[in-house]
Amino acid sequence: MEIRPIKTEQDYQESIHRIEELWGSKRDTPEGDELDLLCTLVESYEMAHYPIAPPDPIDAILFRMEQMGMTKTDMAKYLGSQSRVSEVLSRKRKLTLKMVKSLYKGLKIPAEILLA
Repeated sequence: MEIRPIKTEQDYQESIHRIEELWGSKRDTPEGDELDLLCTLVESYEMAHYPIAPPDPIDAILFRMEQMGMTKTDMAKYLGSQSRVSEVLSRKRKLTLKMVKSLYKGLKIPAEILLA
């Protein structure tokens, strides 16, 4: 087992290939330890080179609505009136702090997404 830092795209691809070979290795074995280390290195490389942007707040609300089978009418409880819901979801009105708190508490949408 030769573990090296992942510095280049080639190092990254080789590490991914090795992870595929080691996938399913038992824990607390040399192969399992190598798999754990490689996964940690790959994760670090990906965070630096392929960052994932946080979702758009309105997209997050729409996704949660879909997950929970909610309608725009249901959202009035969190955003205010029916017209306010339409304005927010069509991006004509920004979320207020009160709306963010309500969505966070009621629908468990992370505040850091809603405040983005």
